[in-house]
Amino acid sequence: MKEFSYTITNPVGIHARPAALLVETARGLTSAVTVRKGERSASADRLMALMLLGVVQGDQVTVTLEGPEEEQDAALLEAFFRQNL
Repeated sequence: MKEFSYTITNPVGIHARPAALLVETARGLTSAVTVRKGERSASADRLMALMLLGVVQGDQVTVTLEGPEEEQDAALLEAFFRQNL
């Protein structure tokens, strides 16, 4: 299992377009990806579940990856978060 934390800088947080991009990215990975905000979590390949987390600018999320290529997938997702969220 690989995990990293990220503080959201996108003014709209994880909503609509950024969430859709995250889902598309997560679905292209071999690892299962979970996004957690506080006590709530959602699979990164489920758009509505991500949006229901209510992640806004300034929130810290923890991203967990589990799979055979979790190291590479985590690096890709960290870059995705820096660029898009």
